Amino acid sequence: MNNKFRKIICLIISAFIIIINCPNVKAQVNVSAHSAVLIDAGNGEILFGKNENEQRSMASTTKIMTSLLAIEHGKPDDIVTITDEMVRVEGTSMGLKAGDKVTIEGLVYGMLLSSGNDAANAVAIAIAGDAESFAELMNKRAKEIGANNTNFVTPSGLDDEQHYSTAYDMALIAMEAMKNETFASIACQKTAKVKFGNPPVEHTLSNHNRLLSMYEGTIGIKTGFTKKSGRCLVSCAQRNGIRLIAVTLNAPDDWNDHMAMYDYGFSLAQEKQLDISDVNINIPVMGGIKNNIDLTYTDPGMVTVLDSQFNRIERVIRIPKFIYAPISKGQVIGEIQFLLDNKIIGSSIITANEDIKIKEPQPKPSFWQWLINLFK
Repeated sequence: MNNKFRKIICLIISAFIIIINCPNVKAQVNVSAHSAVLIDAGNGEILFGKNENEQRSMASTTKIMTSLLAIEHGKPDDIVTITDEMVRVEGTSMGLKAGDKVTIEGLVYGMLLSSGNDAANAVAIAIAGDAESFAELMNKRAKEIGANNTNFVTPSGLDDEQHYSTAYDMALIAMEAMKNETFASIACQKTAKVKFGNPPVEHTLSNHNRLLSMYEGTIGIKTGFTKKSGRCLVSCAQRNGIRLIAVTLNAPDDWNDHMAMYDYGFSLAQEKQLDISDVNINIPVMGGIKNNIDLTYTDPGMVTVLDSQFNRIERVIRIPKFIYAPISKGQVIGEIQFLLDNKIIGSSIITANEDIKIKEPQPKPSFWQWLINLFK
C-alpha cells in the first residue's frame, strides 16, 4: 500500500468519524417531492428543505388561506345563501346547490375536509363580492405573513399560470393558520357533520388527509391535486410539545415523504433540564420578626425540545413585591415559569423555607424611660 493510498484511506476514515460525532451535521431525508420543507412551527426555522423556495402551483392547499380568511372576515354562524355563480366551478365539491343555506363555519369544513371548490368559491363571493377581489385579500394576507414568493388568483387552487407559491411560503401560511384555534380545531377532524341545503340537513364530510390516521401526532391540515400541480400536501404534527409543519409540492409518494420528514424532525429533539441554579430571589417581609425570608424552589424538571427551541425558552419569575407576616414554612410564595413561544412548558413553585412570626409591638415607654433613653 503506497503512501498516497494510505492518506486517502485516512481522510475517508477521519471524515466518517467527524460526521457521526458532530451534532451539527444533519442527516438528509429522501423524498419524492419536487419541492419540500420541514419547519419548526414555533419560529419557522427550516429543519429540512428541498427546492423549498422554488415557485410552483399548489392546488387545493390554496384553501388553507381561503379558510383562514373566511374565519378572520366572517362570523362562524353567518348564513350564506348559495347562488348559481358560487357553484359554477369545476373539480371537487362538498355538494352545494343554488338556493342552499350554509354557515361560514360549514363552508370552512367543506374546504378543509372535502376540499370543496364550491365552498371556496362561495366564501370568496360572500366575503369580497367576487373571486378577483378575494384574491387581493389573499395576497395582502400572504405578504403580512411573509409569504413573499406567493401569488393567489383563485380561492380554490384551480390551475392558473399566475397562481403559485413555494413549499416554504405554504409552510409559513400553515403556521399562521394553525395559530387560529377555530382553524386548527377543524383541520384535525377526520369526519364532521355539517348542515347545508334548502332546508339545511345534516351531511357527513370526510377528511382527505389520510395522514391523520397514518402518523401519530398529526393534527392537520390540507391535501391538494391537479394534473399540473401533482400531489400536494401541507401537514402539521405534534409530539411532546414540539410542533412541526411539513409541505410537499408535486410529490408522487407524499404520505411517506411527510412521515420520513417527521421522523427526522422529531429525532432532533432532546431532553433538557430546566435550570434554576442561578435564581436568587429576595422578598421583603412586612410586620415580621425578620425583614426577609429564606425561600426554596421545586425542581422544574426536564423538557423535550429542539436545540433551537431551547435557546428561545424564557424564564419568568412571578412573585409579590413583599409579603406580610405571619408566614408558615411550605407556604406558596410564587412561581418560576418557563415559556416557549408564550406557552408554559415547565414551572418551579417558590415556597417559604421557614416560619416567620408577627413582630409584637413594643410597649410605649414612660416619660422617665423616654428621658433616660434620650440621654443614652
